Amino acid sequence: MTDITASAHPSREQSAVPFRNWLAVFGGVLGAFMAVLNIQVVNASLADIQGALGASIDEGSWISTSYLIAEIIVIPLTGWLSQVFSIKRYILGNVILFVAFMIAGGFAWNLEVMIVLRALAGFFGGALIPVAFTIILTKLPPAKQMIGFALFGLTATQAPSVGPALGGWLTDNYGWQYIFYIQIIPGVMMFMLLLRGLDDEPMQLNLLRKGDWLGIGLMATGLAAFELMLEEGNRENWFDSEFIVKTAWIAAIFLTAFVVLQMRRKEPLVNLRLFADRNFTVGSGINTILGMAFLGQCSSSRNISRRSKVTARFRSVRS
Repeated sequence: MTDITASAHPSREQSAVPFRNWLAVFGGVLGAFMAVLNIQVVNASLADIQGALGASIDEGSWISTSYLIAEIIVIPLTGWLSQVFSIKRYILGNVILFVAFMIAGGFAWNLEVMIVLRALAGFFGGALIPVAFTIILTKLPPAKQMIGFALFGLTATQAPSVGPALGGWLTDNYGWQYIFYIQIIPGVMMFMLLLRGLDDEPMQLNLLRKGDWLGIGLMATGLAAFELMLEEGNRENWFDSEFIVKTAWIAAIFLTAFVVLQMRRKEPLVNLRLFADRNFTVGSGINTILGMAFLGQCSSSRNISRRSKVTARFRSVRS
């Protein structure tokens, strides 16, 4: 009876979490918040950035698109790259480079430079989101993981809500450059938390020779084309545009080839066999639907706010 009770109610020693682990969790959650917040604050101030760089609306859309394309490519690669360089070295290096390219964005002198800097920021910032999941799962026992996921959930709900207001306020009061500088303080905090909270592990550079480079190429090309189709589709009137049709075909061909290749690999880059598990598939589907609904609502609110801002400026000019 005592053994049954002990197994049903784990002791404090079993559920206790070292303080270092909580530092790592808070650092990972802060990184995910930074990555999501960055997208929102830049999108909220996109009109001002376009005007400062002398870009049209269509040209300026590449400032957001380049970031998202780089981000969506690096997210599936994060697990493999964390094994190659060790999770501590990989995430600390990404934090440094992400903040560096964000600061550099405030000094961009033309549209081309801004697009390149945003793509680099997206490549290094995109890793912050999946690494937060990894830290929660590896640093917290099952009894405490729900607390970690609840903290992570705050990034998905608060960052899209705070981002547009913060970006607009900084742009109106200090200039659009400051939306890139706000990552400095949380970036330093995240670096210190992860430096103290994560353990040193050896790198496995030999995995680079065994890397599925064909799969990486197929995945990167397919995801880039797919993201480009989704980002530019509404602006190009969807499949009435030859450009959108081409990107759709590229995405379909390359992503299909990637799926076939991964299913044949004994050690795939992305383990798609997980979708054979019903709970995993249902959970992924629900998460996708919730993300589309929530971020779609935030996007609509941002667009309404942007239109109101442009209308107010137009009226002030007329008066």
